[in-house]
Amino acid sequence: MPSENCKVLIVDDDPAFRRALRTSLAASGFDVSEARNGEESLIVLRDKPGDIVLLDINMPGMGGIETCRKIRSLSPRIGILMVTVRDAEEDKVQALEAGADDFVTKPYRLREMIARLRAVTRRLHPPDEVPGTVFRAGALELDSERRLVTKSGAEIHLSPKEYDLLSYLFKHQGALITHSRLLQGVWGAEYGGELEYLRSYVRMLRKKIEDDPSQPEYILTEPWVGYRFRNPCDAESPLPDNE
Repeated sequence: MPSENCKVLIVDDDPAFRRALRTSLAASGFDVSEARNGEESLIVLRDKPGDIVLLDINMPGMGGIETCRKIRSLSPRIGILMVTVRDAEEDKVQALEAGADDFVTKPYRLREMIARLRAVTRRLHPPDEVPGTVFRAGALELDSERRLVTKSGAEIHLSPKEYDLLSYLFKHQGALITHSRLLQGVWGAEYGGELEYLRSYVRMLRKKIEDDPSQPEYILTEPWVGYRFRNPCDAESPLPDNE
């Protein structure tokens, strides 16, 4: 979904913050509206359904987590991007458990905010995949029909499950994928808590696709939460902070 078709609702109790962010997002082509608190956001969404809610986690009255739960109940298919405090890992986990699609931490770069918004819209409105689709990110190419992965033209030999894992991440490029969602998406609905199992596969995959597995450019870790697949050539792609 292009930015100019994307309706974003900013929910924050700081009017100066809302005004500055609204100006920046509108300049990037988003259709922006505002709400002063959680209660008002529910009223706005009933009157004017949107595509994404940009929701501050710390607000007086109904807090961000409870607001997130109510919005998710009201609009199951809407995107929710939570604004959290840096290093507050428990807040991030609670936000995702409440139904948020992703989070961005303060202080943040505007391009990071826009990249996260666009990643959520891509996940909510994925392009139709046709036979023979080739996905590209940096020097990597993934041929979905041949189940073939190359880097700078050289084939990378992956096990079937390594390919499935990389393919899932490729198709959700830029989006935060929680551990449980990744396990269920690749291994099946009966999985969800096998974190060491998942980490082992990510380590093996990094050794095969990264120039330096200790400083990954493609598969980034979101501590305690999950992973994010990044295209190193995307100027708007969130940069790694913790790797």
